[in-house]
Amino acid sequence: MNSLPRTQHIIASGLIAAVGVTVAYISFTQEPAAAYVFPRLISSVFAILAIWTFVKAVLGRTKVGKGLSGGAIKNMLPGLVILIAYAFWAAKALGFYTATTIAFFMVLTLYDPAPHNDPKTWVKRLLITAGFIAVMYGLFAMLLNVFTPREILFR
Repeated sequence: MNSLPRTQHIIASGLIAAVGVTVAYISFTQEPAAAYVFPRLISSVFAILAIWTFVKAVLGRTKVGKGLSGGAIKNMLPGLVILIAYAFWAAKALGFYTATTIAFFMVLTLYDPAPHNDPKTWVKRLLITAGFIAVMYGLFAMLLNVFTPREILFR
């Protein structure tokens, strides 16, 4: 039972490293090259750090806590479902900004400890979501000129 946290860390960091390498590979094989400069930079750094973490986990050189309990996994599950729906369907079908707005608002609503029966907390959540999307739009569309998935809205 003592090896469970280490095993969880190895599996999690291995999965993250696999995702990082896959994303880096995809970003380096897409055209036009100029459109993928930012994703190539970010995915390369992400992949390197993820591989480094995985190697440290395999060698047993990471400080591992108690691992994830069943309760913690149960608490993360709704957010994970939203993430999967966002990544595999919503961002492409609804457009990046629309899907990001919906996903961010849902995650914020799920994990915000403020009461759900108070109208002030809903206004606060809406304002936080609007601010987040404004920053995302300013960063990606205006500052970095990054191409984002565009479908129904924001063609």
